[in-house]
Amino acid sequence: MEKNIKPSKGYLALLVSLIMLLSPLTIISAQNNFFVIMLTILLSFLSIFGFIGLFVVNPNESMVLILFGKYMGTARENGFFWVNPFYAKRKITLRARNLESESLKVNDKLGNPIIISVVMVWRIRDTYKAAFEVDNYEIFVKTQTEAAVRKLAHTYPYDTFDDAQEEISLRGGGDEINAELEREISERLAIAGVDILEARLSNLSYAPEIAGAMLQRQQATAIIAARTRIVEGAVSMVELALNQLSKKNIIELDDERKASMVSNLMVVLTSEKATTPIINAGTLY
Repeated sequence: MEKNIKPSKGYLALLVSLIMLLSPLTIISAQNNFFVIMLTILLSFLSIFGFIGLFVVNPNESMVLILFGKYMGTARENGFFWVNPFYAKRKITLRARNLESESLKVNDKLGNPIIISVVMVWRIRDTYKAAFEVDNYEIFVKTQTEAAVRKLAHTYPYDTFDDAQEEISLRGGGDEINAELEREISERLAIAGVDILEARLSNLSYAPEIAGAMLQRQQATAIIAARTRIVEGAVSMVELALNQLSKKNIIELDDERKASMVSNLMVVLTSEKATTPIINAGTLY
């Protein structure tokens, strides 16, 4: 797990290192004193090590510190610091980052080839896991995100063509699909210490080879649904008309005339084009 440490401020170390770096100027007044010359050379080398231990942590950044293969801690505080020059330092940004995956061609639950991609906002939560649990956390995030998108596509159909179906689809699932996607990605990236702030589908369409056929299917489904509603409404209107005629004793119709009237009304109400009325100037029979 991540361990936070607070290194020493770097200003004093910088000053001492500069003084040691300028120490060779004392050779001029050393008068060939061997001890002074050797001390001056030593201080010059030490100043180099002093500079190596200096580092800066910018806002929303961190520095992972390692000593001979041992994790010593993570510096998250912003500022100018100095640590043991033998520490290996690795900078890891804590800023939120966007990831837009490539458009993937996969099969949905029904086996239809679709094009799908995701846009995601993520950031590092645990620097220890990001640095040591995975080889390269950026590549890991990208690969596991694409794997999660493929799994989501295999789990749900692209669309449901029957209103009676209660199954969630990728196109109609909305927030529920995005929540499932976010949960799946979060589980996969937990090992890398990554937090998912938001994940949602950014591109969703049928593959080009079946897009035309699926469009015709959608149009046919929409037409059938519309005609069903029209017929239901027409039947209700015919029933209302017959009931009102019978209730108010406007006219008495036998079964044959009722059937003829129903047929004419259904034609008028369900026809795709406007009907042309014919006025009967003679008797009803």
